[in-house]
Amino acid sequence: MQLLGIGSRVKHPAYNDGVVIRLHIAAYEVCFTQMGIKMVPKDYENWQVIEAIPAEEAVSFTEAELGLARILKSWAGMSLEVVPMGDKWNKGMLTMKPSDGSQSKEVPIETFFHKIVMMRDRLRVLEQQINAHKVLTDEDKVNLQQYITRCYGSMTTFNVLFKNREHYFVGESSKD
Repeated sequence: MQLLGIGSRVKHPAYNDGVVIRLHIAAYEVCFTQMGIKMVPKDYENWQVIEAIPAEEAVSFTEAELGLARILKSWAGMSLEVVPMGDKWNKGMLTMKPSDGSQSKEVPIETFFHKIVMMRDRLRVLEQQINAHKVLTDEDKVNLQQYITRCYGSMTTFNVLFKNREHYFVGESSKD
């Protein structure tokens, strides 16, 4: 039994085509094109390994996203945007200190950044769903759209994490 690394392509008898996106102690986290993300035990033998990539010790979210995007584009013709984090934040830590002196919480900035990008992407999907909704009136759509714009405005604090300006959150601009 070979150990698969991130980016390895597999074909599961029930879930079809997938890509290993994360390694755990006893399982692979695999993104299947039709079934989403599933955990598969490392000792699972009933799948076909299409392309094995050697396992490395540690891979960042960014590296995994780039590999996954490349593979999904080649397999499914999907258009996935990879949003790069600013270089100065690579391998950084976000530390949250409570005012009451209790224990601080540290989170890798890459993990935090990944969640910010996911939130931005979900807001975009929500925006598309509102615009395409068949029952909402134009007035309802405009009202909901304003809330989304305000959400983007609330997220502008995190623009400092992005490498490229075109990925920034943009809220309402003051035209007064």
